[in-house]
Amino acid sequence: MEIRRRLTDEGTLAIETRAFQDTQWVASDPKNAWGYEPAFSQEWEAERATEQHARSNGGVLPFQPLSFRDFMFFEEHNIAAARGYVGRFRPRVAKLVKGFETLTRKNFPRFRPDRLWYQQPTYYMGNMATIVPSGTPVTAPPFTQALDYELELAFVLKAPLLNAHPTEAEDAIGMFVLLCDFSARDVQIPEMDSGFGPQKSKHFLTSLATTAVAAADLLPRWRDLTSRVIINDEVVARPDARGSRWSMGQALAHASAGEQLYPGELFAIGTLTSGCGMEIGRWLRPGDRLRLEMDEVGAIEHTIH
Repeated sequence: MEIRRRLTDEGTLAIETRAFQDTQWVASDPKNAWGYEPAFSQEWEAERATEQHARSNGGVLPFQPLSFRDFMFFEEHNIAAARGYVGRFRPRVAKLVKGFETLTRKNFPRFRPDRLWYQQPTYYMGNMATIVPSGTPVTAPPFTQALDYELELAFVLKAPLLNAHPTEAEDAIGMFVLLCDFSARDVQIPEMDSGFGPQKSKHFLTSLATTAVAAADLLPRWRDLTSRVIINDEVVARPDARGSRWSMGQALAHASAGEQLYPGELFAIGTLTSGCGMEIGRWLRPGDRLRLEMDEVGAIEHTIH
C-alpha cells in the first residue's frame, strides 16, 4: 500500500492511500494509513505543509517525523566513502593508501568502521526540523565546499517500544520511505574526530520522498530492492542493500534499550553501498538535477542551486 498526504484548497491535509502504483488514490485516516495517531496538531502540520508545498512546488512530507535517528548498516559504504574522502581531501595520504592496497590486495585498515560498529548498531541523532519533501530546491550551506547526497531506506514506528526484542521491534515498523541524507563532507570528518559525532555537516538538510509504503509489503525483502542514483538524466550508481551488518529489528531493539520510543519516530539504515557521491567521486554542483530511486518504495528529486 502506498501512502501520501495532499494539501487541500482549504489549507488542510488529506491522507490518501492506494493499493498499487497507477491505481486511484482514496481518502484515508492516520490510523488506517500510518498505523498510529500523529503527535502534532492538525493545525501545526497543515501550516508546516503549506510552507513545504510552496518551497517544493507542490510536494509535502508523507508524515511529520517526531524524531530522526540514522544508523550505519553497510561496511562497504564506510570503506568506499573513507577512500573517497582521502582521495579528495588528503591526496598525499591517498597515494600511500593506494600503494598499500595494491601490494596487499586488502582494504586499508583505517577505512573500516570503528570496533564498536561490529559489536552493536551505531547511529547519530538528526534534525527533524530540517526534513523537507522531494522537489525542494537545494543550496549548499555557506560553510561547505563538498555537498554530497546519500541514498537511504528509512522506516517509521507505528507502536511504542521499550527494551524490545528484535522480533517485537520489527513488528512495530509501520512505513518505509526513501530518504536523502545531505552531507557537508569537508566539515563532517573534523566534527566526528571531535568525539561528538556529526553536527553542522548533517543537520542542515534531509529529504524524504513524498510517498511512503506500508512496511508489511516489503519488510521480508528490503535487502533485494533495486536503487538508482541519476544525475542530469545519467545513471551514475546502482546502490546495493545487500551485505547489511544488522537487521532493522536489531537496530530498533538497541535504540529502545532503556529508552522509550514512540510512534512517528523516523529511523534510517544508513547509506547503501555506492549510495553517495563520495564513494564514486561524483560531487554535487550547482545546476545538477539529482534523482534517487528505490523500486517499490519511492523517488526523490532535487535541483541543486
